[in-house]
Amino acid sequence: MADASPGQQTLDIARRRRAMAAFAIADTAVLAAGWRAIGGSMRATALRGPEAGLVMLRGRIGGGGAPFNLGEASVTRATVRLGSGEVGHAMVLGRDLARAELAAILDAAFQRPEWRERIGAEIVEPVLAAQAQDDRQRAEETQATRVDFFTVVRGED
Repeated sequence: MADASPGQQTLDIARRRRAMAAFAIADTAVLAAGWRAIGGSMRATALRGPEAGLVMLRGRIGGGGAPFNLGEASVTRATVRLGSGEVGHAMVLGRDLARAELAAILDAAFQRPEWRERIGAEIVEPVLAAQAQDDRQRAEETQATRVDFFTVVRGED
């Protein structure tokens, strides 16, 4: 990536960010099956974790109010290095160590030009399409129960 143009580097970063988001929301079984399907047999060395911990979630009232601590969420993070040198990172919600490690491995593999398109087509796009479908279905279910409230102004002078 060092010899790529600034525009290409920006595109590569955006593609990797999209892939990492897909790896973070995918189930462990989906990640494992995808890694096996692309012929992923490259050895990965753990640089950090996988390890579980907590992160503080912050919220705002009305989107513009002062931030406040909403609560904590369990997360698992991992960093790995493939035998070819690429370093992958992952952080996933929950305490699934295998899921975080697989997500980090796939992030590292995604950086290899010869695997990028295949990982994108066989793992990233299906995961994101399934998430979009789930989001649409949830929005439709929510819309079906929506109640519109209105106020009638009485003519009291």
